[in-house]
Amino acid sequence: MGACKALISNLQLPSSPSAPNSHKTPKSSNTNRRLFLLSLPICITCTSTTLVLPSNLSIVQSNSSLALAESYDPISQAEKDTSSAVSRRISEAIEFLDKGRELQAQGDFNKALLYFTLVVENYKDFAFSEYARVGRALALYEVGDKEEAIAEMEDVSISLKGYPEVHAALAAALYVDKHAPLLAENQFTIATLLDPHYTDLSYVKETKHWPPSLVSSLQRFITLS
Repeated sequence: MGACKALISNLQLPSSPSAPNSHKTPKSSNTNRRLFLLSLPICITCTSTTLVLPSNLSIVQSNSSLALAESYDPISQAEKDTSSAVSRRISEAIEFLDKGRELQAQGDFNKALLYFTLVVENYKDFAFSEYARVGRALALYEVGDKEEAIAEMEDVSISLKGYPEVHAALAAALYVDKHAPLLAENQFTIATLLDPHYTDLSYVKETKHWPPSLVSSLQRFITLS
């Protein structure tokens, strides 16, 4: 019995009820630490996202603005249609004017008169139609309608004042057909001051392609015959 008591006395007694409480604090501490650590990546991710989003948003906004700028057209479709119509009319008028001059150079003044008249009547809203009036006046003079030719020359000499050809042609016509040497001299002075070539009959005949009747009238004026 004595030996049993000795053994029993050497056994570790169970720890007191307060022993388990000594381990609660470390467990609570570990749990809080894990929660804190787990919370860190979430915060970092949130911070990173917050920094990246504005950059991405800026790119999207920039691309949207660029697309809008490229699609914006300050000219309306109606304005484009009007511009195209005007361009077509200008091309047509120039084509008719060139055709009239080509026929004039070939000596076909009757057909040339048709093309010059076409430009004068249908495209008079364009400034260059005044040059068609000059060609028309020369053609009219050749086909025998000298009164209308001179009236056209007088009118164009005002609207195209300073255009030497019309002044020279008017001088020749005034001298021969209107018997007005002083008026003819004034017109010819303007023409030759601007372009001395009009004193040369070969120039008006071969370069300017004047009709034979007007060349003859200019020759009579120059020679005072």
